[in-house]
Amino acid sequence: MSPSKIPTEPGGRRLLLAVDAPSLLHRNHHARAETGLVDRGGRPAWALHGMLRQIIEAIEQFAPDAVIFGIDDRVSSVRESFYPEYKAGRAPKDAALVDQLERAGALLDALGLATLTPPGLEADDVNASAATWARDNDWNCVIVTSDRDSFAHISDHTQVLRLINGGMANSPLLNPTRLRALYGVDASNYLDFAALRGDASDNLPGVPGIGEKTAPILLDAMGSMDAVWADIDHCEGATMVAALDSWAEEHGVRRLGATLLKRLTAPGARERYDFNVKIMGGQDDLDLGLTPDVPGTPGLLPLDVERVARVLGHLNVPATTTMAMRVLTGAPASSAAHWT
Repeated sequence: MSPSKIPTEPGGRRLLLAVDAPSLLHRNHHARAETGLVDRGGRPAWALHGMLRQIIEAIEQFAPDAVIFGIDDRVSSVRESFYPEYKAGRAPKDAALVDQLERAGALLDALGLATLTPPGLEADDVNASAATWARDNDWNCVIVTSDRDSFAHISDHTQVLRLINGGMANSPLLNPTRLRALYGVDASNYLDFAALRGDASDNLPGVPGIGEKTAPILLDAMGSMDAVWADIDHCEGATMVAALDSWAEEHGVRRLGATLLKRLTAPGARERYDFNVKIMGGQDDLDLGLTPDVPGTPGLLPLDVERVARVLGHLNVPATTTMAMRVLTGAPASSAAHWT
């Protein structure tokens, strides 16, 4: 289902678009490297161009009132200091990608868009904070990312456009109903689910023996992992075992209560779960610096015509400059063409 078929602004709320800039840059680097696109200074620009093109498409699609880009701190990492093996095993980044990652913030700032590089943190934390900001200010939020961690922030205020191959038009827009259809868990339980399952891409093993099939059953039967651990502490998991066995009987499958209890009480199981929650859970109280009631402040649309023309012109792709002028500044097509 395309994003255009899903309402994003019930109740007339204003809309914040929160963009995971590194996620888009990584995807566009690999998808567009064969173009060899360079800017007018001769530096690699294909990932930057692809990111901007996708964001322009998203802005045209959703018509947000404000846009903020989360950028990873490339100097320090709280998660890596806590867990040195975090994301270990990933291939080293190509030098051309690193160059574009380091230039992205300055490019977006120059356009007049809002960016945030939280010290020691990642774009995931900006996404989490954007969802909190939207809830607290009675806005809606659409998070644009390819990272599943953002699914934990889905709510009545926040949806996630999860980028997959095929670009914006073919990427699913996930709300609480669609998330449950995909994973069998409520949005409020997604972090519990992910912590049980683990995440190989971040080098985070899950709780042994509990994966994508059994975790939703456990969470549905007990409501949350807080309830699971409390039951194990207070009555050695008796309530959990009974609930899981009742579920198995209703569905005509073998009882699984005792098996899951054994796996959850195995040495290191709870520690592994708690560790994953700590690593996966994004910091959701960052100051985004958004001042939507002050015209002209970074992140608010429309953007300044001359700034957009100057910055996008440096990328040396006239068609994208024309599109950006129309979408980001509201300039008519005839006027936009003048700047390319």
